[in-house]
Amino acid sequence: MIEKLAEITKKETENLLKKTEALLDKLVTIKGESFPIEPPDTAYGFPLIYAIEGIKLHNLGELIDFCSRREEKLSCPLEPIDIALNYLYIAEIFAILYFVFHEEFAELFEEKMQCQKCFGFLGDTIQRTLGVQLVDGRIPAVAVLLGSLDIEKLIKIVKELQEKKILTFLVGSIAEEFIKTGERYGFEAYVVPVGTKTEDASFVIDWAVRASLIFGGQSAGNKEEIINYVRKRINAFALAFGKIDEKAVSMALGAAIFAIPVVTDRDSPEILIPSIAEYPLLSSEQDNSKIVKKAIETRGLKIVVEKPPIPVAYGPAFEGERVRKEDTFIEFGGQKTPAFEWVRMKDLKEVEDGRIEIIGSNVEERYEQGGKMPLGIVINIAGRKMQKDFEPVIERQIHTFINEAEGLWHIGQRDINWIRISKKAKEAGIKLQHIGIILANMIKAKFLSIVDKVEVFLYVEEKDVLTLRQEARKEYKERDLRLANLTDEEVDKFYSCLLCQSFAPKHVCVITPERPGLCGAFTWLDAKASYEIEPTGGNQPIEKGQLINSILGRYSGIDDYVKRHSGGETEGVNLYSIMENPMTSCGCFECIVAVVPEANGVMIVNRGYTGITPVGMKFSTLAGMIGGGVQTPGFMGIGVNYITSRKFLKGDGGIQRIVWMTKELKERVKDTFIKRAEEEGVPDLLNKIADETICEDIECLVEFLTNVNHPALEMEPIIK
Repeated sequence: MIEKLAEITKKETENLLKKTEALLDKLVTIKGESFPIEPPDTAYGFPLIYAIEGIKLHNLGELIDFCSRREEKLSCPLEPIDIALNYLYIAEIFAILYFVFHEEFAELFEEKMQCQKCFGFLGDTIQRTLGVQLVDGRIPAVAVLLGSLDIEKLIKIVKELQEKKILTFLVGSIAEEFIKTGERYGFEAYVVPVGTKTEDASFVIDWAVRASLIFGGQSAGNKEEIINYVRKRINAFALAFGKIDEKAVSMALGAAIFAIPVVTDRDSPEILIPSIAEYPLLSSEQDNSKIVKKAIETRGLKIVVEKPPIPVAYGPAFEGERVRKEDTFIEFGGQKTPAFEWVRMKDLKEVEDGRIEIIGSNVEERYEQGGKMPLGIVINIAGRKMQKDFEPVIERQIHTFINEAEGLWHIGQRDINWIRISKKAKEAGIKLQHIGIILANMIKAKFLSIVDKVEVFLYVEEKDVLTLRQEARKEYKERDLRLANLTDEEVDKFYSCLLCQSFAPKHVCVITPERPGLCGAFTWLDAKASYEIEPTGGNQPIEKGQLINSILGRYSGIDDYVKRHSGGETEGVNLYSIMENPMTSCGCFECIVAVVPEANGVMIVNRGYTGITPVGMKFSTLAGMIGGGVQTPGFMGIGVNYITSRKFLKGDGGIQRIVWMTKELKERVKDTFIKRAEEEGVPDLLNKIADETICEDIECLVEFLTNVNHPALEMEPIIK
């Protein structure tokens, strides 16, 4: 059977190669061989070809040469894996050419059908953005849906995948049809229409392969290692609907290389290749209502769906959903009405587990009228392992718990929260008490190890809300003072985060009170709570050991831990230095700090910024240098909140070393940064830091810094 599939794939590769070469010839006639060609937002050129072959293609002429070499290979006897790879290479080239040039030169393409709202090529930025969710289990798997399917069945299958938190890519006519339904889509919805051509599935495969470079520290050209990385670490499967043509067969064989099983709704023989995977790489389930279950079982995934008893869909796929004004049935807070949310630790005897009470008069009538209502959310929690410091950790999760209900929307926190319930959710049966049901159920599910009892009170009378809000504000202030004074010196242990080792096995993140995780998702308190919840999980305590250097942030306990858990790859880490033994990075970092020698300082660029930086590289290029758990002096991934920490680059001169930041980043940290700058005796420092509106090159940067008398120019050399 494999030989038959390989034969079909070889013929399809020859056909696609001829079409691609003809297209390249036409483009060369118009643009010239030296015309640069690369997809946007990637440091890896044509990622699949670059990863597997170690070749970075830069222009049309190089693409022609590459295709010629593929043509020569096709004339020789090849193993099925090489036949499949050849098809994927040519499919990637054709899909990228189509993506880049179709709008400008539509007449050159035979395929007239295009999907203006499809995503097409998938960039590095979104892959890094989703990195934490991929490693912490919030996205347990990736699904690719190909072909065509009845709309109602398609929506049902997509909803099932969303509730199971599976990131779903749509390829073929199924992508455009889903967009027409009006259902929400995009990465935040866990549903991504990629493109309408079968070749566009190569974008998903090269996205999976790119993980080995971004997170895994693999080197381009290490074919076997990269293929094995994808097989072992990327939980992916494909669902093929409708007729399976030669293109679909070829793509299925390509997926098989990476142990991505394909389940079709057509009668098909089962194919098992023990040398690649222990499960069938091609199988059939003709009952569409069972096809997702079949794929999950085939891939050997164990997915636990935590859903509170509410009448709407629930899961992370709905977290980014907006409820606009015209779609709103009722809203609370948001300066429309007084509101707040407050988690309080109580003694076990003081809490009635599962109690949900709405306190106010004529609640049902007022709710049914819609519009606006005051809302005070008070959550009492008791547990034998519960600690006072865990209150804000749990409180921050209110945002996520409410947002994951389809048709419910939550922003803000504490006393600036804002909640909306959509008309659609109301029609489905959502009532006010469901907010309490969601919170009680999800707090118990998420914090099972530290929470024994939960009760929720919803106050809807304005006088009650105002009175309780004043009490809550006093508690918020006390918490802030307590946490603001928490320093690295005052605690007896730090915490690690090893979650990313599922993708980046050499990386060890060290989290301290004054240095949050580089992904921005974990503070020291979060890690502490996580350890209490799951003692064998990804966050583990690190005994500080002997203090070796207080300026650099060097501890013997950290060195021992990092060396042991990086497999000996990293000898030691200085927590507060970018120049000497900086912390490694996985690939999920929010920002990159890079030394600018000419300015005697550092620049900071945030993920999502696509422009050039003063060091002559974009974020994607810089990220490609430091991910995967490597230690790169002069370059380091960090979380945004570390910028305003008192320990930020303490060993290299602190915040006075910052000479350039993106404008977006400056605005984001502005208030806290100004306070820190005042503490350092340079209250106007932020105004002396350049951004992209001032300069993007070294010469202009140095001139600006000189004119504003930036302190970094007077400091000792950062490179000694």
